Amino acid sequence: MSGNKANSSSDYLPADGSGSLPPGSAGDIDPAIEFAPDTSHPAGAATVLRTTAAIRERAAALLARARRGESQWFRIAGSDVLEDAARTVAEVTRERYPWDTIPYHSRWRHFEAGGVDRLKQLDDLLGKGVDARQRASAHIDLVLVSVLLDAGAGPGWHYTEPATGERFTRSEGLAIASFHAFTSGLFSSNPDHPLQADAAGLRGLVTDRLGDAFQVSDVNPLVGLAGRAVLLRRLGEAMSEQPETFGDEGRPAGMFDALVAPFGAAAPPTAEITAHQILSLLLETLSRIWPSANAIDSIALDGSDTSGGIGSSDPALALGDCWRHSAVRGPGLTNGWMPFHKLSQWLTYSLLEPFERAGVKVRHLDALTALPEYRNGGLLIDSGVIVPKDPAFLSRTWKAGDEFIVEWRALTVALLDELAPRVRKILDRTEEELPLACVLEGGTWAAGRVLAQRLRDGSPPLLIESDGTVF
Repeated sequence: MSGNKANSSSDYLPADGSGSLPPGSAGDIDPAIEFAPDTSHPAGAATVLRTTAAIRERAAALLARARRGESQWFRIAGSDVLEDAARTVAEVTRERYPWDTIPYHSRWRHFEAGGVDRLKQLDDLLGKGVDARQRASAHIDLVLVSVLLDAGAGPGWHYTEPATGERFTRSEGLAIASFHAFTSGLFSSNPDHPLQADAAGLRGLVTDRLGDAFQVSDVNPLVGLAGRAVLLRRLGEAMSEQPETFGDEGRPAGMFDALVAPFGAAAPPTAEITAHQILSLLLETLSRIWPSANAIDSIALDGSDTSGGIGSSDPALALGDCWRHSAVRGPGLTNGWMPFHKLSQWLTYSLLEPFERAGVKVRHLDALTALPEYRNGGLLIDSGVIVPKDPAFLSRTWKAGDEFIVEWRALTVALLDELAPRVRKILDRTEEELPLACVLEGGTWAAGRVLAQRLRDGSPPLLIESDGTVF
């Protein structure tokens, strides 16, 4: 059966994407050798930079370098300070989840803001006549669009939910605004099927209509509104160009069939996929939507060109959330590049539950990395683990491609890998009981927000120009 075939291949493939086969495929040779990408060619280099193995290896190397005192930007505090940060995270985790079960860090937690079960609201709107696959399709459409709208809102924006009258800000506000935009049919081109996102609906999205849905005005400004609308229009274009993944309608939900179909018609009760297979499909099909001009082709081997890369005529070579750092080393054309894929990984974390609700087992969750953004990275600065060498660095405004920001994010990834086992030890949990996805939720993200609230009324420790697509 095709399901057995897929399981056998994923059993010997590295979970972090350092060797990869499509779901449902297997072979008689060692795929880690046969499918090792040729990094002297752009396509092979892009494949390597889309793996969490590359993220972790390069982040760990930058952390080791900073500990040796070789970073011009940061010094790293001793293990006692990291232990104190772990205690802070454990304390916040106990406060937020006094019971045993800690859910995944995902967009679905934001949909629960204010104690409202909005997943049930969506399922009620879908009705009882839909099957598990159709329900999963609506969940996937919603969460993908919502995550792409989830870059920092800025301190001056809020959303007032009409039904409850409650006012929400930041990530929760963005989630709830996008939920109601979705249920109103804003992202669908089919009036008879409003509870979906499709290519035509997204390609035709007008910035002002998105702004109206998010209650944007002169007195309620949303950072990067135009960039968010462009991102969704580019999503629509990308899906319409790839019907083999997203279907004739061009829906995000096409990912479900693309990943699970190789297991056969009775897939959900028995299908198993890996978290990195979800991430790989996202990066292979959607890296072209990111406005940043980072692309792998025509780049100097020694990394001597300018930060930010250049535009590419081939969307398959677009890198998205992947940036230059002069100290990063790697083979071939990957040299000098530090990948993160933060929003794509945030989306992967957020897709775990729709797949699992549909009966698909998702394995190897810890192949995904921590998310290097304001809260996780802010936690490490505010707790004194990451120390800028010049205090003035905290008061100037940076861009996403600046080496200071790239290194801070890399240090965040590597240090949270060291923090997670310390948190588990304090909470007396195993890695299986408390995977990284749950440490983040418990967790590091919330602790970062608590410290930011205590120190700066919620503002992050660093100032970064945002176009609404990275931060």
